Amino acid sequence: MFLARKELWFSKRRFFLIGFIIVLITWLVFLLSGLGNGLSDLGTAVIRYSDMDLAVFQEESEFTLGKSTLPQSLVDEVAQLDGVEAAAGISTAPGSILQGASADEESGKKTSVLFIGVEPGSFIEPAVISGEALEADQPNRVLVDSSLMAEGFALGDTITLSSIGTEYEIGGFVDNQKLNHMPAVYVTSDTLREFKYLVPGSDMGIEDPINAVFLTGKDLDSKQIAATINGVEVGNKKESLNGVPGYKAESGTISMMLWLLIFISAFVIAVFFYVLTTQKVNQFGVMKAIGASNGFVIRSVMSQVFLLSTVSILIGVGLTYLTTLALPEGMPFNLLPEMVVMYSLVLLGTSLIGALFSIRSITKIDPIIALGRAE
Repeated sequence: MFLARKELWFSKRRFFLIGFIIVLITWLVFLLSGLGNGLSDLGTAVIRYSDMDLAVFQEESEFTLGKSTLPQSLVDEVAQLDGVEAAAGISTAPGSILQGASADEESGKKTSVLFIGVEPGSFIEPAVISGEALEADQPNRVLVDSSLMAEGFALGDTITLSSIGTEYEIGGFVDNQKLNHMPAVYVTSDTLREFKYLVPGSDMGIEDPINAVFLTGKDLDSKQIAATINGVEVGNKKESLNGVPGYKAESGTISMMLWLLIFISAFVIAVFFYVLTTQKVNQFGVMKAIGASNGFVIRSVMSQVFLLSTVSILIGVGLTYLTTLALPEGMPFNLLPEMVVMYSLVLLGTSLIGALFSIRSITKIDPIIALGRAE
């Protein structure tokens, strides 16, 4: 490690260029990661950040909320199964809202939202960041995603459901609650049914319909639950996320770009250190001539790569967080701490693996031949 630090400092211009490349690669990886995660949040945050372990859907609905219709009574039935700690029904309905309580007060600007019906106090009701939670005795109080603050909505405002004219009061704001690329508006399940199934027969004869039942518990067996209850399919959180339209294609594209970038970075770093190694054949020959073993030389090179890559990755992470301060407010960007740790370790690992390609040339160095080339 001592020798690695000394050479890094002595040849700082040369290593600065390599470190600069690693910084740029790291910066790009984390920017793409944050943007990809932000896009995923737009489509799936309601499901992704819920405490749900399993979800019960109507059979052949492909784990998609919009294709599933179940009776509310199923919630109590599922709650009695072994291992289930809590069960809660969830319903969704797209719509648009106007700010204001009357034609004179309305802003005239429609905002597309996704209404989500839940039972007040259930585990899938998100925590409020301001205001008050849902209450069964106040059916016209709603919780809205905090992104609507940028649209001019404030606590206590009255909003009107477009085309129907029903008025609701914003009772609280919740953070990072979006689904199908629309901000969520949480209402009680009964409130949602009042306008979702307004047309006679739209409930398909199902009493108190919901879209799915979310479960939480330990050691839940999806196959056993599906076998116990007729006409349903049970999926875990990953399957429920894949059921959201467009999510699988979006996440797959971003993941492919990220891993391809990491693979290219490993190749670039390998080439850089291979060239450096070939340029230092004479120095390595001298070290071997005075008694340095192959292991000592290899450890010195790997320590060098480790130090350079670690510092460069940390700088890249810092640049990413600085960049987030300058991003437009509406840009979907969410860089999770666990993602930072994971991709940092992956980048460090690829740097070390890339440097291993130069190890073989070190072991083949003949001290006598190398000394003959020394100036």
